[in-house]
Amino acid sequence: MELLFILIVVSSISAVISRIKSGNWNLKFAGNLAMFLMLCFTALGHILFVRGMSMMIPPFIPFKIAMVYITGLVEIILGLALLFPSFRRLAGMSLIVFFILILPANIYQALHHIDLQKGDFSGKGPEYLWFRIPLQFFLISWVWYFSIHERSVSTKPTGKMSRRFFGYNL
Repeated sequence: MELLFILIVVSSISAVISRIKSGNWNLKFAGNLAMFLMLCFTALGHILFVRGMSMMIPPFIPFKIAMVYITGLVEIILGLALLFPSFRRLAGMSLIVFFILILPANIYQALHHIDLQKGDFSGKGPEYLWFRIPLQFFLISWVWYFSIHERSVSTKPTGKMSRRFFGYNL
């Protein structure tokens, strides 16, 4: 639920600030900034809850602890790349693949009642999948819309001189 909160609140605040400062909603920047911050939040879990995160990796995958740290780093790097127009499309496609690849680990976590924060087997269980699987599709759709979708999701500036930040009008 925290992930949805971050996405919606950050994108809304960013869009409103952009509108006030430049007359442009700049939804593309707002959506990508929100995804970047959400990915930073989830990457923090890779540092704080290493034991729980490593437990959700299926047994056939080696180097679980290293995999936890690597995937956290990947989240930060790809999220940051969303802020740069020249990398955004590739980062978006990579994030979609990443979200698809980590879904089995989320399913494994739920089926084995793994609690990421405690690092034990007292988690919510399979009913968690009723939330997690739609959330995964929502995240994929968000990334596609704000980073890959060709149609501009920003409105045109109103003729005022606009400031630029990472290639975005502010």
